[in-house]
Order: sequence, then C-alpha cells, then structure tokens
Amino acid sequence: MSTTPAPTCVALFGTSADPPTVGHLGVLEGLATRYPEVATWASDNPLKQHGAPLDLRARLLEKLVNTLAHPRVHWIQELSSPWTIETLARARRRWPQAELVLVIGSDLLEQIPRWRAADQLLPQVRLAVIPRRGWPLKEDALESLRRQGARVEVLPLALEASASSRIRELGATGPEAIALIPAAIRPVVRRLYGSREAPESP
Repeated sequence: MSTTPAPTCVALFGTSADPPTVGHLGVLEGLATRYPEVATWASDNPLKQHGAPLDLRARLLEKLVNTLAHPRVHWIQELSSPWTIETLARARRRWPQAELVLVIGSDLLEQIPRWRAADQLLPQVRLAVIPRRGWPLKEDALESLRRQGARVEVLPLALEASASSRIRELGATGPEAIALIPAAIRPVVRRLYGSREAPESP
C-alpha cells in the first residue's frame, strides 16, 4: 500500500474570510507555487470585529478551496484558534517533522508583538509576510520581529487593502463588490452579505 510522504514544509494561512475574496484566492494560488503544502482555515481575530459567525465564514472558505481544487491547498478548520500559539501547537502535532511557515498580511506586523506568547511563537516558525495595499512594509517592524527570534521573508504576492470590509460596506450587491467575490461563492456571499445588516444563517 502506498502512502503519501509527509511534507517537508507547510504554509499556514489563517484568515478572517469575512467574506473570502478574489484576493484570498490569489494568495492561495500563489502560496501553492511556493510551498509543498498549504493549509488554510477561517479564524476569529481577537483584535477584530467580524461581520459573520465563524462557522459561516469557514464554510465559505471551504467552498473556495474545494473549487480551487489544487492538490497542495487544504482547508483544515481544526487548526483554527483565536490564538496563533495554539494553532501552531495543533499544526506541530499534525506535521511533527515539517518546517512551519506562518503567512500573514503586512497589516498584522505591528500586532504580532501583542499576540499571546509572541516571544515563544516567533522562534518556532518562519514568518512569511504578504504586502497589503495600504499597509507598507516598515523595516523597523520587521527588525523588531527579528530581534524577538523571527525568521522573516517577504513574499512577492499582494493582498487588497480592504476587499472583505468593502464587500460588507457595499452589501455584496453592486458591481464593485461583486467583482471582489470569487464566482464559485458569489451566490452565497450575495445572500449572506446582501444587506448591510449582519448576515443570517443560510
């Protein structure tokens, strides 16, 4: 019986996915060209307010990953935790021999020192930063993370400045918002985020 070899490196991309956008899709496709395995999940960020419950956002992200159907990209909701240190522990149990790469947008750089157990987390993981429009990379923030033990790399990918929040603001019905929503999840997102009120369960 053949077995699938354990990956040597896993990129970890947690996201609010509130809702998932074409930007998320582009990031997953880009990560898949750089890493042997990519794991993604929807998460609650304790420093953010979210427009939809976690289970709805997780299901949208799952559908996006299933539609992408890339053999290297996997939706693994079990990794989700408000605390990255806990997500990292779960990932380490799942891939005990792999190098773990934590993928973040540049908007989170200055938050990281305030994360729970950041001084323990940073030496354990490679940090891959995706520039996000509106949040330029600050060398002092990168250097601060390196002093805390982080191994930091900047990826040649890009995240939109506020695509998810723009969809929530516009209500997912106008042409600008629709253009930000991947076609595979557009009907569901339009139903859930069709008004500016909080989305209801489908």
